[in-house]
Amino acid sequence: MHVGGQGEDGVSALELLHDFDAIAITAGSEHARDLEVPGRELDGICFAMDFLPLQNHRVAGDADVPPLTAHGKHVIVIGGGDTGSDCVGTSNRQGAASIVQFELLAQPPEHENKPLVWPYWPMKLRTSTSHEEGCQRDWAVQTKAFEGEGGKVKALSACRVDWKDGKLYDVPGSEFALKADLVLLAMGYLHPVHEGMLDELGVKYDARGNVAADTESYQTSVPKVFAAGDTRRGQSLIVWAIREGRQCARAVDEFLVGSSELPR
Repeated sequence: MHVGGQGEDGVSALELLHDFDAIAITAGSEHARDLEVPGRELDGICFAMDFLPLQNHRVAGDADVPPLTAHGKHVIVIGGGDTGSDCVGTSNRQGAASIVQFELLAQPPEHENKPLVWPYWPMKLRTSTSHEEGCQRDWAVQTKAFEGEGGKVKALSACRVDWKDGKLYDVPGSEFALKADLVLLAMGYLHPVHEGMLDELGVKYDARGNVAADTESYQTSVPKVFAAGDTRRGQSLIVWAIREGRQCARAVDEFLVGSSELPR
């Protein structure tokens, strides 16, 4: 059985394990990276995926959608990836007063050095249609604290950083502050959610919190339980999920019948 989430309603993970000859877990890496700085508890600071789906519900005409929007607010998006870009586009369409997007890493070049990076993901400046709709982008910025009033975020304090020998250093005298009524954390994901199915099954995790399994058998520490994709390797590209899904399917086939004609 393939399981792409945290179990089925009303059915425990152990019941699934008892009823099936094999379970393959290919859930996403859904434990979001947080920002543990002073003021993080203030209202108006939330994860991107707590903000983005709400607009889909509004467009669909769903009732009782929480009133979290960027309308009329000074929005700061922390994280320069695709999710951060989605936050920029959604905030624009909701009528934000201003939008700033930060990235911790230095600004990448406009054109990649193909001989240097191939076949790995090329590092180059990417401008999405959301960015073209309007926002201020900045790189090599680290958030240091949030300031609030009446329990709500009102400002963000940050500084510029420099990367040397793989280490991060604050640039002296580079501190600055910005207005912030809504801060969206889009800094990626650390590992799959442990609470629920994974902890109930009792699988072992690797040093990064992903489900421990090799790329030959794809078996976890629990008999009959397999893991692949983001569950096993952490947040990654969909091409890796497709590759590992195919390899895992072959490994499960071999486990069940002793051999497999599925491609690897």
